[in-house]
Amino acid sequence: MGQKDQNIDVRALGKVAVLMGGSSAEREVSLMSGAGVLQALRARGVDAHAFDPSQSELCELKRAGYARCFIALHGRHGEDGTVQGALELLGIPYTGPGVLASSIAMDKTMTKRIWRAEGLPTPDWRQVASSEETEAALAALGAPMIVKPAREGSTIGLTKVTDPAQCAQAYLLASRYDLEVLCEQFIEGDETTCPILGEGAGAHALPVIRIVAPQGNYDYQHKYFTDDTKYHCPSGLPQAEEEAIQRLVVQAFRTLGCRGWSRADIMVRASDRQPFLLEINTSPGMTGHSLVPMSARAAGISYEDLCLRLLASATLDTPPGAVGGVAA
Repeated sequence: MGQKDQNIDVRALGKVAVLMGGSSAEREVSLMSGAGVLQALRARGVDAHAFDPSQSELCELKRAGYARCFIALHGRHGEDGTVQGALELLGIPYTGPGVLASSIAMDKTMTKRIWRAEGLPTPDWRQVASSEETEAALAALGAPMIVKPAREGSTIGLTKVTDPAQCAQAYLLASRYDLEVLCEQFIEGDETTCPILGEGAGAHALPVIRIVAPQGNYDYQHKYFTDDTKYHCPSGLPQAEEEAIQRLVVQAFRTLGCRGWSRADIMVRASDRQPFLLEINTSPGMTGHSLVPMSARAAGISYEDLCLRLLASATLDTPPGAVGGVAA
């Protein structure tokens, strides 16, 4: 893989914008991801520059002559298809999945519906619109239950509910971030995550990471700002389990039409070792605590080479030269 990265013509990549910051609840993490990517690309000789869409209009990208974008935005207006759509209109290739895949993957409820329709395992769920419906979901799904915004990331607005008395507060917290609130059956077992690189038949999984958080609480703080959480890569899982997870995440990635890269989160149920898909992140973190770089290192891919490889894969949904759906 290193040899392949060495064959990338850095000059042919042109002037590159690293999109970071933005206006979502994950702005702080995005700034950290973007700073890491920017430094890595510059270390590889790329003409890369920071660009914060919350501070500058996206149309400035065209005026400034940017040839492609590395999307290091997280959350709304970053990995939900909106910035991807804007870049499609501007004709500037970008990293990660396209408009439709990004939009679907950001909506956890829609993602679960598609996965379930395709026969892929995901925990049972209910979409709710009130604290009363949240209580009814707890009665149906059983305790513990996860209550979270349907279209946020990084465990923002998430509560683990074990008692009906907690439902009102859990719903209130999640609804601060999204009108759509998702109640999800809690799967007791090993928490894992697995990145995917590539596209279509060429998509492949990187090594699985097993996550062990204090008291099983893998929240926003433990994800990004403490060293208390333990990450095992190699995962320490039996080889057959690791391979089953890798096959599953590639299926999940392809089913949503993803390309470039993503990272899927999976719970492995302790009782029968069945893996369950939780969600897929189409613009994963690239901070010092982030998991895609950790998994890539285990596969022999350095952080800098990973960033360069992802940048080289930047593309558009619209075929080059297509006008109005007909090739020019």
